[in-house]
Amino acid sequence: MTKRDYYEVLGVTKSAEADEIKKAYRKLALKYHPDRNKGDKGAEEKFKEAAEAYEVLSDAEKRKIYDRFGHAGLQQQGFTGFRNFDDIFSSFGDIFEEFFGFGGGQSRANRVRRGADLRLELMIDFLDAAFGKETEIEMSKHESCDSCHGLGTRGGSPPSVCSTCGGRGQVTRSQGFFSISTTCPICQGSGTVVTDPCDKCRGIGRVLISKKLSLKIPPGVESGSRLRLNGEGESGDVGAHPGDLYVYINVKPHETFKRDGDNVIVLTPISYPLATLGGQVDVPTLEGAEKIDIPKGTQAGQEFKILGKGIPHLRGRGRGDLIAMVYIKTPKELDQEEEDLLRRLAEIEGSQVTAKKRGFFSRKK
Repeated sequence: MTKRDYYEVLGVTKSAEADEIKKAYRKLALKYHPDRNKGDKGAEEKFKEAAEAYEVLSDAEKRKIYDRFGHAGLQQQGFTGFRNFDDIFSSFGDIFEEFFGFGGGQSRANRVRRGADLRLELMIDFLDAAFGKETEIEMSKHESCDSCHGLGTRGGSPPSVCSTCGGRGQVTRSQGFFSISTTCPICQGSGTVVTDPCDKCRGIGRVLISKKLSLKIPPGVESGSRLRLNGEGESGDVGAHPGDLYVYINVKPHETFKRDGDNVIVLTPISYPLATLGGQVDVPTLEGAEKIDIPKGTQAGQEFKILGKGIPHLRGRGRGDLIAMVYIKTPKELDQEEEDLLRRLAEIEGSQVTAKKRGFFSRKK
């Protein structure tokens, strides 16, 4: 991608002095700051472009190379610009403090805080966990006030320097030979105070909002799975990134299926004649019933596997298996014919057992 001329980006001439370059960058940084243009990709690119231009033109050595050799000369020196917003805020911490009216003395790291992460619990159905689903969630969070752009002041004007600590964020008092520094009780360490608060947020800089978000649940999640939505947490201080939203999944138990890793277990009833003589039985799967073969002499608790009919692997291709565990279903009511047949079968089995015992003892003799 072809880069624009840095002087053109900032709107200054090649003879511009340092103060003019700084003033031009301040104007663009305030205009395209991500806190004032949430979700605007065009503004984000302009913000990065302006920061890169200022990084070069505010540095005498880089500016000299750029004036002589252009972008190619900087690249040969290893300059590649900024990767993300964190790089920009880290490089220009003092500049942004000046732009937004923060006092000096205290380090930016102690004052500008990233937004807090949020946690949300979501209950979903068994089949939605197996095959995935796109759903809508609603949550409440604190977001930067759009009226004051998070500064807490009317119209977004810079806050005032704290008169108690002089903008240092700390106050010092002497006790004999010792001097003790503590956090300023008026500004709480920020170095600034809001004397003319914003009507909408009442000087806090943030407002509580309700927001609906689209959440894509991937196939194969289980209870305890965690999904992250970047930047959907609480709003941070001015110039800092918002936190993230973590959605924790809980899966409702299913009346038919039980999960074991990526395998699915289903209890399957079969009759005594079917277990004895063999045949076929319908087994419920996640996608409908399937027939399986029951061999002669099948025992209660025996397992039959249907390959590839389990839960999709969350981090990879393929699926687990469905395991049908059979048990003998005993009828509670019988008609007379069924009862007579079972009694006859019991007599036959009993005589066979007696005959086997007699044969055993005769062999012993």
